[in-house]
Amino acid sequence: MAGAVEAKLAELGLALPDVVPPLASYQPAVQSGVYVYTSGQLPMVDGKLAVTGKVGAEVTPDEARELAKTCALNALAAVKSVAGDLDRIARVVKVVGFVASATDFTGQPAVINGASELLGAVLGDRGVHARSAVGVAVLPLDAPVEVEVQVELTGA
Repeated sequence: MAGAVEAKLAELGLALPDVVPPLASYQPAVQSGVYVYTSGQLPMVDGKLAVTGKVGAEVTPDEARELAKTCALNALAAVKSVAGDLDRIARVVKVVGFVASATDFTGQPAVINGASELLGAVLGDRGVHARSAVGVAVLPLDAPVEVEVQVELTGA
């Protein structure tokens, strides 16, 4: 049964995807106490990268911002896989975003805003978080963006 968070996703025209299977030796998310930590989530859609390349070269900043939203949606799916219910999210604590960047691209924060804004739209005040947005030379599978999320759960 879908809860309030998934109902909000549907209201926004979004659906929670299946959890993206790991590409190597790790779990998509783990719970430690009241916290869930996701592994880095790529902008996978139906098992495939939506786009590849460097932001500021083959990928526009606007495209990358949309890809960051996809990463955040995949992160929510990973959280649900261990928490059981997204309504248990007390708050998003931290978001870390990696942007595969052309050498002269410096707009990483605007790209990762895509993930932050999605979490805010879906979770309201519970989606407000600390964040890092980091430019990197390359990401797995030549993905333009990767996002990891840490959330605190309610006790219930």
